[in-house]
Amino acid sequence: MPQFAVLVYDKPIAFEDIPPEVMAGHEAVPGKVEEAGGQFVTGYAIAPASEARSVRGDDVAKGPFHDTVQQLAGFFVISARDVDHAAELAKFVPAIDGGVEVRPLFGDPEAE
Repeated sequence: MPQFAVLVYDKPIAFEDIPPEVMAGHEAVPGKVEEAGGQFVTGYAIAPASEARSVRGDDVAKGPFHDTVQQLAGFFVISARDVDHAAELAKFVPAIDGGVEVRPLFGDPEAE
């Protein structure tokens, strides 16, 4: 099955301030993906945008590449039948005040 990145965007929030039901929702994603016919490959929460470094050519700056209200908060990699199936599986990912984006991954060994 092809692989997809599920990018999670949300408002900036300290890890300890994430509501327990949202954390439980994230923990449930692998099982729900599997139950719905997909495969959960991996998932990561990432540090806040304030910890980012942006690189443009030889210049390195503190902060994210773009300042936005919702910031990239983490990502999952899943296997699904196609992009529409991946989008259905992405509905399992909770967001407080944001959403998710699904993108096909290049270089999938099964696609070559």
